[in-house]
Amino acid sequence: MDTAYVTLSRQSGLMNEMRQVANNIANANTTGYRQQGLVFSEFVRVMPGNPSLSMSRAEVRNTSLQQGLLTETGGQFDFAIEGDGFFLVETPAGNRLTRAGAFAPSAEGDLVTMDGHRVLDASGAPLFIPPDAASIDVGSDGTLSVEGQFLGQIGVFRVADPKTLVREGSTHFRADGDIDPVDEPVVLHRFLEGSNVNAIEQVTRLVEIQRAYELGQSFLESEDERVRGALKALMR
Repeated sequence: MDTAYVTLSRQSGLMNEMRQVANNIANANTTGYRQQGLVFSEFVRVMPGNPSLSMSRAEVRNTSLQQGLLTETGGQFDFAIEGDGFFLVETPAGNRLTRAGAFAPSAEGDLVTMDGHRVLDASGAPLFIPPDAASIDVGSDGTLSVEGQFLGQIGVFRVADPKTLVREGSTHFRADGDIDPVDEPVVLHRFLEGSNVNAIEQVTRLVEIQRAYELGQSFLESEDERVRGALKALMR
């Protein structure tokens, strides 16, 4: 049975990775999406009086922070970060990080995401856009102003340890570690950052996983036939 346990642990990991790769492909055109992968690791089961058993596990997720394609949209409230950092938004579950910069003013005048979450400045306060503002001026560091009147600066934050990022939904992240404002952020106005998914690479990987899973399934079926044959021979 040890052979079956080892193979099943591998199959479970491959299934998890298959789901993750499929999710990456599905979000290849999602604004601000960060590609995610799985890291396979080994764990050893030790039973007193029996040999140790090496098995696999694929539960550690890693997020690619590579820059996505920057596309000029012309949108008055479209923003993209060039380089390191995340926007900070206020959600019912707490502050969250995102690279999706498609914003708009709410009825109350707050700058919000497409989900209605308020965008925060470098100090963690909401950004207010005057309802009568015909247009806004945006500095390269995310500074907002209307006719020379300073409104605030879009907050761009850096994660001290990327491993503390926990994905929530498609484009939001919770940081379980420290976050700090980026000293000299580069914010592009009227631009959006696309997904950083390499679709061709992910489709290729999906095929590889499917083949590996089918091979493991074939092995389990062969092993099952071998055990059944051995049991029948012993019962004769």
